[in-house]
Amino acid sequence: MIFNPPPPPLDPLRQAINDRFLADEADCVEHLLKTASIDEAARLRIQQHAHELVMGVRRQQRRQGTLDAFLHEYDLSSQEGVVLMCLAEALLRIPDGDTADRLIRDKLSKGVWDKHLGHSHSLLVNASTWGLMLTGRLVKLGVDTRQEPTDMLGRLTARVGEPVVRVALK
Repeated sequence: MIFNPPPPPLDPLRQAINDRFLADEADCVEHLLKTASIDEAARLRIQQHAHELVMGVRRQQRRQGTLDAFLHEYDLSSQEGVVLMCLAEALLRIPDGDTADRLIRDKLSKGVWDKHLGHSHSLLVNASTWGLMLTGRLVKLGVDTRQEPTDMLGRLTARVGEPVVRVALK
């Protein structure tokens, strides 16, 4: 019978990790707290570096902002955020424009976009919200209205004109 030779011994750091693989977490943390120490100069360097990292991230967020602001406004805790995420994911798999249009019509009509208006500091997010509001309202119109918008405008003009005519006849 042929046996493989035993694996070579682990270096000290790997052996230390192996020895503590299933160790109790509380015991490990207590041990680390007792043995870990840094001098004041190292602590100040670490604190300064952490401060620079945080400030850099904040500056970067202000510059990029637009997509982050949009994702913040329409996060997955809102119904509209879920609608947009489902729409984006589904559009990746839709082969033709007609099906995509029907999907967009279906999804955007389900959002309550008005409640997001003016919440963001980003002009682009608020403009997008206006676009989603208008699109959501337009797609809720009946198919016949979308195909013949002049009929709808005629009915709207007639309705708006009725009070004017009534006032003029008095």
